[in-house]
Amino acid sequence: MSGRSGTGTRLMAGRNAVILLSGGLDSATVLAMARQQGFGVYAMSFAYGQRHAHELDCARRLALQPGVIHHSVVNIDLRGIGGSALTTTQEVPKDRNLDQEQAIPVTYVPARNTIFLSFALAWAEVLEVSDLFIGVNALDYSGYPDCRPEYLSAFERMANLATRRAVEGAPLTLHAPLLNLTKADIIRQGLVLGVDYGLTTSCYDPGPEGKPCGHCDACLLRARGFAQVGVPDPLMVRYGSVTA
Repeated sequence: MSGRSGTGTRLMAGRNAVILLSGGLDSATVLAMARQQGFGVYAMSFAYGQRHAHELDCARRLALQPGVIHHSVVNIDLRGIGGSALTTTQEVPKDRNLDQEQAIPVTYVPARNTIFLSFALAWAEVLEVSDLFIGVNALDYSGYPDCRPEYLSAFERMANLATRRAVEGAPLTLHAPLLNLTKADIIRQGLVLGVDYGLTTSCYDPGPEGKPCGHCDACLLRARGFAQVGVPDPLMVRYGSVTA
């Protein structure tokens, strides 16, 4: 792991949490929610060979906020496994009908959340932290199996069977506060908490300097969320368009 910290990796006084921070809209909102609840934050991001690695730049900027004790970027190259348009040269689907039930798209990265949560779980145990946050959503999403509530419940059960701290009486709680919110609800909560969505990214297939494509699932979901809230997306304003 590599990262930045203004205070080192020692535990701060009070309640702390490990948060998966992708640099996207959802994880930025979860970060704000955890900080609002009084958690000191250990943020974890992943350089996994993703074609949208611009998200790591966004994660680093988000991690500069007060309340983030340390930000670690884990290097784990999933390109050797393949199986996803996000880690291969396979084309990212564009302009799909998100309201029509479809097969799980090729942007699904095999076992990604399990891999990420396992790293976060290990770090939480070392830090003696009992709270882990993830920004998954089971309403406005692309149908990934590792974003479902039954998956999260199963991972939490596994975590509490597999770790020393849990079996010695300090169980871990996996928080997914966005799970049952629409994208518009997420944005509304984030705006109340002061999230600067201009610092985030969502696009699976960005252009130079992170310019959103405007047509992948993530861009479409983001655009619909801001439209439903009735406010311009500051990211799109930066690139000269208030719509994706």
